[in-house]
Amino acid sequence: MNKYKLSAFTAVVAGAMTLAACGGGEEGGSGDEGGGEGLDTNIVTIATGGASGPYNIIGSTLADVYSNEYGVNSRTQTTGASVENVNLMKEDKIEMAFTMSDVVSQAVEGEESFTEPTDKISQIAALYPNYVQIVTTADSGIENFDDLVGKRIAVGDQNSGVEVNARTLLEGHGITYDDIQVDYLGYAEAADGLRAGQLDAAFLTSGLPNASLLELSETLDIRMVAIDPEDVAEIAQDKSYFVALDIPADTYGNEEAVPTAAIMNALIVHSDMSEDDVYKMTKTFFDNLETLGNSHQAATDITLEEAQEGLVAPLHPGAERFYSEQ
Repeated sequence: MNKYKLSAFTAVVAGAMTLAACGGGEEGGSGDEGGGEGLDTNIVTIATGGASGPYNIIGSTLADVYSNEYGVNSRTQTTGASVENVNLMKEDKIEMAFTMSDVVSQAVEGEESFTEPTDKISQIAALYPNYVQIVTTADSGIENFDDLVGKRIAVGDQNSGVEVNARTLLEGHGITYDDIQVDYLGYAEAADGLRAGQLDAAFLTSGLPNASLLELSETLDIRMVAIDPEDVAEIAQDKSYFVALDIPADTYGNEEAVPTAAIMNALIVHSDMSEDDVYKMTKTFFDNLETLGNSHQAATDITLEEAQEGLVAPLHPGAERFYSEQ
């Protein structure tokens, strides 16, 4: 069995959960109750993000699929998202994670939030774009990106993927955290802060639509702040993972499409997982795209044809084997 070493604590927890999930069956799990061929591993923990975000919604559906298909104990772990997810994988505490490509790129190269490169991360697929959604209230006086100077702004959970790209985009416009009042808040907390008048604007970077922002738009007169495509192109000269995309009209009651920046999401897996396991998990992932799309609209943008475009980490041999068969 090609399993990487877990920490002592994780090993104990994994063993307990395996017994509970598999009824004390053989190591490796036959998966008979799920109708699949089983996996070498008995547990597949998928790190996601906040409870209301697309990562967690899609990841929870995927975990159910793996549990049913292979009889393993698959579950999601809600986190502060991308940076925390990468660190959990580096610490051998998870098997799979949803992350933003910019954070994965930094981890592989040992840049920004990461002091040294890591070889524990492999990629399964490029997923769907995460749109940088900068929201303000209609009466805030914020008309464009430069108007954010001097305002109180939620930039995502500290060291989350949202916060990483918010900081990068601000710096790309010549704005530092010294120029604004920073609040480290997740999706739901940022929406509550805008509703209560405690914030002037917020970054909510995710797939479309963001549930917290959609709910906010139904109870508050909001405005989406645009990012000029030319500015995105300039920033992308150094940060190639940024692309210019539009938030479609009527996503949040907006009459016109809103130009913004976007970053592709990545599905990553621990490099030490066996080739056979990752092959099966990759195949099952793509076999269930319709189910994942039914759980959250963002997943409908995932396609097999584009899954290898814009990879930012080494492709796992198991995933490579799957793609070579297509």
